[in-house]
Order: sequence, then structure tokens, then C-alpha cells
Amino acid sequence: MVAADHPYDVVLFGATGFTGGLTADYLAAHGPAELRWALAGRSEERLAAVRDRLAAAHPGRPELAELPLLLADAADPDSLAEVAATTQVVATTVGPYLHHGGPLVAACAAAGTDYVDLTGEPEFVDRAYVEHHATAAGTGARLVHACGFDSIPHDLGAYFTIGELADELGGQIAGPVRMRGVVRSNATFSGGTFHSAITAFSRARQMREAARERRRLEPRPDGRRSRASAAKPGRDPELGLWLLPLPTIDPFVVARSGAALPSYGPDFTYTHFAGTKTLRYAAGGAVGATGLTLAAQVKPVREALLKRVPQGQGPSEKRREKSWFTVDLVAESDGTTVRTRVSGGDPGYTETSKMLAESALSLALDENPVTAGQVTTAAAMGDALIGRLQRAGIAFERR
Repeated sequence: MVAADHPYDVVLFGATGFTGGLTADYLAAHGPAELRWALAGRSEERLAAVRDRLAAAHPGRPELAELPLLLADAADPDSLAEVAATTQVVATTVGPYLHHGGPLVAACAAAGTDYVDLTGEPEFVDRAYVEHHATAAGTGARLVHACGFDSIPHDLGAYFTIGELADELGGQIAGPVRMRGVVRSNATFSGGTFHSAITAFSRARQMREAARERRRLEPRPDGRRSRASAAKPGRDPELGLWLLPLPTIDPFVVARSGAALPSYGPDFTYTHFAGTKTLRYAAGGAVGATGLTLAAQVKPVREALLKRVPQGQGPSEKRREKSWFTVDLVAESDGTTVRTRVSGGDPGYTETSKMLAESALSLALDENPVTAGQVTTAAAMGDALIGRLQRAGIAFERR
């Protein structure tokens, strides 16, 4: 379907939540004047309040006062199908996605509508592949999960690093590549991220089952391999940091980009860590992660934890302004080592909403590689999205 078949370029679903509201703010401030976009959600009153806030913040943009409002419920497939039929791209912040995301992915896959979200939930992503990839591949829809801090800095950071490594090797990678990514930040996590993580910790068996089912269906690259490698704690002599294995979705996303893109070479391996300057912080992080994993197995404890960190709320703007993140990536191949860094401000909210908005804009407006089905940010948008994020203040640089 061409753009003229849709009234909108982008529909933002979940704009009344905290991160959704920041995404709406970003689109209002940085979306092109000709962008055709709308807000979608369950409550017309709350959507209207968001629209009024945007119009008041941008008095020179009278069109914001007329921003269309679309009523839809995550549990109502018919309303989601109506939204998907109106737009080129749906961007959603409504999570945890395992509980609330499936019907919207189904609606976009069936309609041939591109889809972006903020999920960091491996089980949800694997189940979405099993249930909707084939449909989306047939309709031309691009289903791009993990378009926030999970997993853009790591996925596009690895893509950027591969480009730098290829330049060092004369334009093409012929041998095995071993890459590690090390993330650091001083930010607080979001309520949505915490809920998603606790849910994932409590569903280890279901997560393994979903991964197995996906592996059964997903084709392997012909004559190549790409994988996420199990990480071991230790000290990184290149970065001067203590490394702690980080059990997130990020290494799996990076490995899928490596499988999809021949530029990653014939044998690509990625390992993912959190980095700290001192051993004490690394040990404390390991203890804390183990404690949360164990607590998530006990239903009363899990429910108590979820109540203590509610969704839909986040830190103040002042606190976000002081937050930062870095992702250092080190790639080695044929005796050559390349180091890069992706860095920015508050990862959980400010930069995440920016990444989601720019991902939606890239799918709607940029000339991107021809892809369909469930694809990663590197495979779907690659260079165009890196360029957008660099212009938006997120650095991708050689070290």
C-alpha cells in the first residue's frame, strides 16, 4: 500500500502514559511540519488532554490543536484493526507487551502496516515471530521490536562498528568477528522496564519454550552463522572495566542482525555486559540481579515488588537531565581491533522516546532497504536511523 492509501504517516498508541507522552512531545517538537500523525488510546478525554498540552507548548503550530484522536483498546482487536488500516506506521508504548501487545502486532501484520515498540521482553518477541512473521512477510509489514534503549544503542552500535571494522579490513570482512558490548549508565530504570523484567524472570520456562519454537521456524543464514555468546564476568583490559553478564534481549537482537546482514561476515559472535569501574559495584550488581530473579519466582513477593514500582510514572525532568549512558563496543577480526561508542542522555525515558519516534519517522519517510516480516532496527533502517539519531544528539563514534 502506498502512502496515499493512508490518512496518517504515524499513529502513536499509548500517548497518555509517561513514555508515550514524551514520545508525543518529541514528535510535536521535531516531526516535520508536513507529518500526518495521530494519537490513539482508550480514553478520548485523556488523549485530548495530551493534545491540548502539545498545542500549548507549541503556540506557533496551530495544527497540533487539531491533532486527530483515535479510540482503540489493546484488548479490542477490531479497534486495533481500524487503527492499523489508517496509517503507514504504528508506534506503541503500551506494555508489558506480553500482556498487552499481541493483538496490535497481529493487526499491523494483517494490514501491511509497519510497527515499532519499546519491548525488551524476549518471550513476547519470539511469540510474535512465531505467530505473525509469516503474515507480515506476505503483506509487506515491517515489525520492528525493541526500538528504545532496548535495543537500539546495541543493535545499531554493532552495525556501526561492523562498518568501521570493514573499512579497516579493506572494505569486506572475510574472517570470524568477535564483538562485545559494554553498557554503563547512571539513570534510574522505568516502571515499565521493571515490570517487563520481573515478568520475564518469573516466566523462564515459557521463555525457553518460545525461543525453541522460534528456532524451529526461523531459517539460518546460508553458509554463515551469527550468535549471541554466553558471557563470563571478569575485567576488560581494553576498556579498563569490570564486566558483568547482562541477561537482556540485546545480544539476541544483535545476533539476528548479524544473521540477516552478510556484512557481519561469515562467523559473527556478540557478547553483552554491564560495565563498572570497581569490582565492588560489579559484585553488588550480580547479587542484586540474582535476588530479583529469585524474588520473581514467588508470587506474593513478585506482586509486592510490582506495586512498589508502578508503571506510567518516571523521574522528573531535572533528574533526567543529569542521566547518561554509554555503550562501548569492541570488535576483533583477523588481528584487527576496532572500538566504538554510542552515547547519549537519559536512556530509560528521554532517549528512549526519541529513539522510538525517530524509528517511526524513518519507516514512514526514509528510503530504507526492502524488508518485511519481523526485522531488527539494523536490518530495517540501518544507516538512515543512525543518521537521524546522530542529528538528534545521540553519538555514534570511533574511539
